[in-house]
Amino acid sequence: MQDPKPAITELANPRQWIINYADYLYHYAITRTNDEEQAKDLVQETFLAGLEKINAFEGKSSEKTWLTAILKHKMIDLYRKKSNGLNTKTEATNQENFQQDFFNSEDGHWKEEHRPKEFIALQEEPMQQQEFNKVLQHCMKKLPELWYAVFSMKHMDEESTEVICTTLKVTPSNFWVMIHRTKLSLRACLQKHWI
Repeated sequence: MQDPKPAITELANPRQWIINYADYLYHYAITRTNDEEQAKDLVQETFLAGLEKINAFEGKSSEKTWLTAILKHKMIDLYRKKSNGLNTKTEATNQENFQQDFFNSEDGHWKEEHRPKEFIALQEEPMQQQEFNKVLQHCMKKLPELWYAVFSMKHMDEESTEVICTTLKVTPSNFWVMIHRTKLSLRACLQKHWI
């Protein structure tokens, strides 16, 4: 005879979610959305979805992992919604304006003052790491929304190119162009504000 399924309260404890996981989930969301209000909303939506789906939680993973998966799906929905609403003309103008900060419009080469320099590795000092993260977040806020979504999904969430292209409705060639331009732009911005 099989053991009866454990009671929900034994598997999940929603009364402790805010205490145990709110900070972690908020940090996860803020680093991927770069918007404090959006991150707060996503965490709240995650907790609500968790409560609605609590009967589906079987305890095969930790509560933290399960809630993070819910949050990740909420973020993908957000990226998808944003990419559907993007005006490609506006996006192209934003990309062009963003690049004008760092590249010559005539030939597309780096402006002399923003030409890449040798990148200095971070030391192990926590304060320096915090300062760097602050500058990185500032630089990421300058990215066009679609670039930000592509970069976050690829390098923070480690999604496959296929999933990103399908979710955001971009072609693989556009995806790689966006990744390349994002990396160049972030490097230039970091060099301008960090080095």
